[in-house]
Amino acid sequence: MSITNHSSAPGANVHFEHYCEEPGCKEWGGFGNSPSKAIPVRWWCWEHFPHKTYEQEQALRRKLEAAAEGTPN
Repeated sequence: MSITNHSSAPGANVHFEHYCEEPGCKEWGGFGNSPSKAIPVRWWCWEHFPHKTYEQEQALRRKLEAAAEGTPN
């Protein structure tokens, strides 16, 4: 893999580990949210992300119900 377009700025290539903030959840926190730049970002997995739209929430609910029934998506 080429590093031609990578930044040379200090700290630019640092990888941070964000896990879901829901107590007891060990999933990757790939969905972050902060109301402003002055407030640190909080991270959640998709299941616990509190800022989903109604449509996204319904799609997740159908996916979880299908998984509980043992049927493929």
